[in-house]
Amino acid sequence: MGLIDAVVNRSFRDTQSGRVVVFSGDPRKRGYLVKSLAEEQKIKSFLKMFYFAHLYILVFGMMFSQGCASWLTYGSFAKPAHHLLGSVSFFVGVYLLMVGLPYAFLWRAYKRALTSFTAPADEVLLTGIEASGRRWILPAVVGFALLILAAILVLAVRPRVP
Repeated sequence: MGLIDAVVNRSFRDTQSGRVVVFSGDPRKRGYLVKSLAEEQKIKSFLKMFYFAHLYILVFGMMFSQGCASWLTYGSFAKPAHHLLGSVSFFVGVYLLMVGLPYAFLWRAYKRALTSFTAPADEVLLTGIEASGRRWILPAVVGFALLILAAILVLAVRPRVP
């Protein structure tokens, strides 16, 4: 489970005040002091369970949604390639039901469970977090999405040769 261990280990940092854990999804980038090795192992165990469920929902939900959308598309349309909007609509609908709903419940449970691991007295303000190294992610995702949309547009308007 090297991938999940790597993701969990990125949540822990050594600072001047001691070992600190930073939970994902916190907009203020607060850290919480970890008082003992047993507490750190308990937090790591919880984060491993959360990230495993997170990846499981996203990966298998995506595959299931794609399979259901393909089955519905080929069962409903004579020529599915001519009905791209309908195919994508089936996929988005199934994806929202099979991934969006379970993921929303998982996120709510994650946020509620964080209060059992933290105390307001242990809060530490972090400075110099490597957020500048992550600034390229949003432009890269937007650029990739635009590239895919351009490819779909080119394929949709190309002249048909009989």
